[in-house]
Amino acid sequence: MKTANKREMPLDLGPISALPGRKSLGQHVFENLKEAIIRGEVAPGDRLVESRIAEVLDISRTPVREAIHKLEREGLLRKLPKGGFTVVNLTREDIEETFGIRCVLESYAARLVASNHREEDLEALEEKIEEFQACLEKGQMEELPGINTAFHNLFYGLSRSPKLIKLINDLRDQIFRYRKIILKVDNMAKMSNADHRKMLAAIRERNAVKVEKVVREHIMRGQEIVLKALEKRPGER
Repeated sequence: MKTANKREMPLDLGPISALPGRKSLGQHVFENLKEAIIRGEVAPGDRLVESRIAEVLDISRTPVREAIHKLEREGLLRKLPKGGFTVVNLTREDIEETFGIRCVLESYAARLVASNHREEDLEALEEKIEEFQACLEKGQMEELPGINTAFHNLFYGLSRSPKLIKLINDLRDQIFRYRKIILKVDNMAKMSNADHRKMLAAIRERNAVKVEKVVREHIMRGQEIVLKALEKRPGER
């Protein structure tokens, strides 16, 4: 991607210059910038300039530099040859690796949930399904990724496996980026909630094989959507 095609990052990052409490200012800037990238408010290809961010936030360049270099180490930013940084685009390899790992971890979590749940545990899952459906019918599409994430977090929790939950949560940021792409595609939000209903029904039956299959299909359908979105967009591969 040519540098000339990059737009400068919009600097509406909320309370990034607020008092950070016990956190260092650099950590405070890092967390806000990272959230903006993960949520798509700062998009792949956007250009970040250290001096410009510091000027707009009315802080010194040192905490901004600290935050940017930490984001670079995490693979979210890449340094540009002529100065500044850009938000790293998604690549086919990143997508396939993340979804492959998700498929293994979450299908195993599904098997544990089917075997270990109590009936009362499932009420919260059903509530999230209905909340998602209500927002879908009202056209409140911006609410869907958060509700979807909450459903999956509740789902993982019912596995009662702290180590497994931690492994899944380590992918949380990448998963959220992909989820926003998936739920913007026509009918995918509807299909996603239908899958959640199938998961819940299979769990109630304590059918571990069935719920594991639904979860695998759900995740791999998402991978297909994200890969198609990548193919339509010029940039890194």
